[in-house]
Amino acid sequence: MLDAAVKALDQLLSRPFRAVLLKSAGLAIVLLVVIGIGVDRGLAALLDQLARWVESAAGPGAHTPVDILAWLVAIATGLGIVAGAVFLMPVVTAIVASLFVDQIATEVERVHYPADPPGQPLPVGLALLEGIKAALLSLVVYLCAVPFVLLAGLGFVAFFLATAYVQGRIYFEFAAMRFHPVAEAKRLRQVHRGQVFVAGLMIAAFLSIPIVSLAAPLFGTALMMHVYKRLQPAMPR
Repeated sequence: MLDAAVKALDQLLSRPFRAVLLKSAGLAIVLLVVIGIGVDRGLAALLDQLARWVESAAGPGAHTPVDILAWLVAIATGLGIVAGAVFLMPVVTAIVASLFVDQIATEVERVHYPADPPGQPLPVGLALLEGIKAALLSLVVYLCAVPFVLLAGLGFVAFFLATAYVQGRIYFEFAAMRFHPVAEAKRLRQVHRGQVFVAGLMIAAFLSIPIVSLAAPLFGTALMMHVYKRLQPAMPR
């Protein structure tokens, strides 16, 4: 497993991977900005309506206190959006990975497994659908884990383990779907869930590093391509 991680990290510095990184990181940033703007505008509209209701109920004298409160809430909201972007990064990278999985996987196969039968590119619609489903699964799991974050260290451990489970699942299935139907890829992930989870821990550690986490789709896909190959002893090396 460590050898697979080292190979994945080493290939991140290659020229083909750098080209994909620029595109995937740019898309991830755009998605995070769009989500942030959407949440900010939605909360601003909600606060405006709430302020109008308070002023109409309490009278003109409440205007200044309401403005101060709204200003403080806006600051807190802005900070919350920035913090939320960190938690949303694994969700966003699931969608990004679905769009670039074939470019990354093909390069891994070309460099490390030239004698093996190549995987089949995933249809764009299927890849995007699986990416969105994975992102929604990530969101649900993370929302369940967030309350535990309030328990200080224990909460962050729970969130890290949840990230490892989800990310391992996403990237292994993307790798396996290049060689098997979707149902079979999911079955293989269940059969090898222990190894997949360990690899997921490495991806979760990668995602925990600010800025560097933008390269998670490349690292996760490359790592799981190596893991998949090692879990298929019948395949020619």
